[in-house]
Amino acid sequence: MNKGFILRVALLGVALMTLSGCGSIISRTVPGQGHGNQYYPGVRWDLRDGPWRYVTVIDVPLSMIVDTFMLPIDARHGPYD
Repeated sequence: MNKGFILRVALLGVALMTLSGCGSIISRTVPGQGHGNQYYPGVRWDLRDGPWRYVTVIDVPLSMIVDTFMLPIDARHGPYD
């Protein structure tokens, strides 16, 4: 096998694993994982109390960035409490 191909497959695998753990994506797409309609649901999902809360600390800055980009869409669904 080509060394470049193996590297691409490895990078794709890492990207898929990273995106599957992103609080912003999980809180918006997986039923029952979000906290309803609200602002910054990915950050809130990351800061929840659970067994993975120490690992998801890494994801908080990334979720904050994604949630900020999603803010106009979330604002259209608001107002929230």
